[in-house]
Amino acid sequence: MKVVIPGGTGQVGGILDRALSAEGHEVVLLTRSPTGPRQVHWDGRTLGEWAEQIDGSDVVINLAGRSVSCRYTAQNLEAMMSSRVESARVVGEAIAEAARPPKVWMQMSTATIYAHRFDAANDEYDGLIGGDEHGVPGYWAYSIKIAQNWEAAQERAATPDTRKVALRSAMVMSPGRDGVFDVLSWLARLGLGGPVAGGRQYVSWIHDQDFVRAIRFLIERDDLTGAVNLAAPGPLPQREFMRELRSAWRMPVGLPATRWMAEVGAFAMRSDTELLLKSRRVTPGRLVDAGFAFDHPQWRTAVADLASRRRRG
Repeated sequence: MKVVIPGGTGQVGGILDRALSAEGHEVVLLTRSPTGPRQVHWDGRTLGEWAEQIDGSDVVINLAGRSVSCRYTAQNLEAMMSSRVESARVVGEAIAEAARPPKVWMQMSTATIYAHRFDAANDEYDGLIGGDEHGVPGYWAYSIKIAQNWEAAQERAATPDTRKVALRSAMVMSPGRDGVFDVLSWLARLGLGGPVAGGRQYVSWIHDQDFVRAIRFLIERDDLTGAVNLAAPGPLPQREFMRELRSAWRMPVGLPATRWMAEVGAFAMRSDTELLLKSRRVTPGRLVDAGFAFDHPQWRTAVADLASRRRRG
């Protein structure tokens, strides 16, 4: 296949690029700063020569969007919104104008679209779309709006010959450098990986190998369209999530952090506490019902594999 990945030079794009290239597929990355032979320049907003890569391709997987690992200032939130909506819009325009459009367009979305909740899991069938919860910071609703607008930009695109899938992805856990697993492991090894604000909030995640397998599965299944949760079926409270992570790194101590301590830590790391405090209890209803079997459904075995791979380099 020829696979085009807009925004494919980040961590998740690298995971897909390596896996698909190793299988012999032609992978082209669209990026603002191309550095390699398979990287093509685009600005994420306007049509250009890059659209020629989409014409005749088999699969488009759009991962473009400003990183959420930042302070949630008004300026950064607006950049997160515009980079996602505009890139989805222009990818849709390129597909609509293609003489030979791709068979499937996968558009990255986020599990953050669901409500902050503890009582039950959110799947695609009856999960609660968040935004109006009581007792949470008001700006969390803007993150929900970003996800909704992101998906709506794909839905509006006039691409009748291309199947559309919105990937509501949880955090992709990979042993590579600078990803979320790397950051959390660093905290755990320092003895700072304890419960945050009590640790009741749920953490949803997906092992990198299952993420790649799910993408392959969705490419092959012509009957699956619309929103699909990419998350392991075993979300768990943050205190248990970090306990298993510490165990994998043989760190017996994990200092707890209050909400205000989390605020200080997030500020120092130029990040935001929503990533730590929002309860993302998300499960993969449609994937499981379609027959997808996770190799790493539970965090205990998944984190053991990730830590082992990281030690091996």
